[in-house]
Amino acid sequence: MVDSRVISHGELRERLTKFVTGPVLGAGDPAYEESRRVFNAMIDRQPAAILKCFCAEDVAHGVIAARDYDLPLSIKGGGHSVAGNAVCDGGLMLDMSSMKRIVVDPERDLAVTEAGLTLGEFDTATSRYGLATTLGVVSMTGIAGLTLGGGIGWLNGKYGLACDNVLSMDVVTADGQVRTANASQHQDLFWALRGGGGNFGAVVSFTYRLHPVNLVLAGPISYPPERAAEALRLYHQVASTAPDSLTTAASVARGADGQPAVSVVVCWSGPVDEGERVLRPLREFGPPIDDAVGLIPYRELQSMPDAGYPPDRLHYWKASFLADLPGEAIDAMLRFAATAPSPHTGIGLQQITGAASRIAATATAFAHRARHYDFLILSQWDDHSDSPANIRWTRELFDAMSPHFHGVYVNNLGEEGSNRVQDAYGVNYDRLASVKATYDPDNLFRLNQNIQPAGAREQDGLS
Repeated sequence: MVDSRVISHGELRERLTKFVTGPVLGAGDPAYEESRRVFNAMIDRQPAAILKCFCAEDVAHGVIAARDYDLPLSIKGGGHSVAGNAVCDGGLMLDMSSMKRIVVDPERDLAVTEAGLTLGEFDTATSRYGLATTLGVVSMTGIAGLTLGGGIGWLNGKYGLACDNVLSMDVVTADGQVRTANASQHQDLFWALRGGGGNFGAVVSFTYRLHPVNLVLAGPISYPPERAAEALRLYHQVASTAPDSLTTAASVARGADGQPAVSVVVCWSGPVDEGERVLRPLREFGPPIDDAVGLIPYRELQSMPDAGYPPDRLHYWKASFLADLPGEAIDAMLRFAATAPSPHTGIGLQQITGAASRIAATATAFAHRARHYDFLILSQWDDHSDSPANIRWTRELFDAMSPHFHGVYVNNLGEEGSNRVQDAYGVNYDRLASVKATYDPDNLFRLNQNIQPAGAREQDGLS
């Protein structure tokens, strides 16, 4: 094998251009600079080369080249992961963001998609037929990384997570083969891909189950600052007892007056009259200083938060699951929100509920099956000189909340060490390690929240 530290873009270009349809980009190419950019502006890595993949065969040739040259290999779909693992230093980056084909079959309620699609592009295609499936909450997120990590979205109460709605995947494994994983082929791989992240290969296509979703009763409700603690207590009460048709999220931020501002976003996907009744306590309390809940297209709800996450901001997130919302946790959230160093920062409670919470922990690789919240500190700011203050504040809030935590959602995990990675996969870690040893024994796909192949952990002293 060639030493990855000295491999040149020229050598990679010469090797790959014999086989691929997409361009091979290097430093100095304008398209290289655009391709290596991701959502989090804190990420500034320089791949030796970027292969813009146009088809599954391009991906396969890229995987084989990275294996043969012993190169770090990173994979970009939507590039929205805060950890920035889509971009590597000195290795080969496979950019699948141009692979955007989608075919919707309204007769069978199915969508077959390539891996470069974003949520917004997916929703645009399926909404023409009054169909949707669970997929995140910000439209510029890529479907691939979101789904492979589980996929929490507005429809999880009624229809489960994104990974629960995947019927089949085509994946390029470490040997360069394109395999179909579903309930009848490579069942172990299919299980692992639904929550195990990018550890097992480069998924090039997904087949999703769709559901009839057109208009939803949805939108934000904002509460008076002086009633912030009461609003959060009420929110928890409603969220903890709501029917499957209601999925919610709450947020706490520093208001313009310096006081903590609490808001709740709701999505009701059932009969409207019933939804009005279920939402009445949230809409009457306070009274709210703003209530924008209405009957809107589901696609509109999916893009509602987009303006709050503009490009080129720096991000540092920390997250864990939170089962309860005791007074101590509420007090900590409100106290820290009032001192957030950036006005763009928020504290979120994204609900897992209903159908998503009732699936067995071992049925898919996503293990965190309970009615609880994905607690997320979304710190974002504009100037690199402000990074130390924002990172310090985030860590201090996380530490203050840590007595209430269990586990973590893999899609919100940064570079936080092997123990946190095991927390992300929970009771399924050992089985995932066994599947990893079958399909990627040399850990080619390691630039992720990495699962060590079974056997390698003992050799590396990581058991």
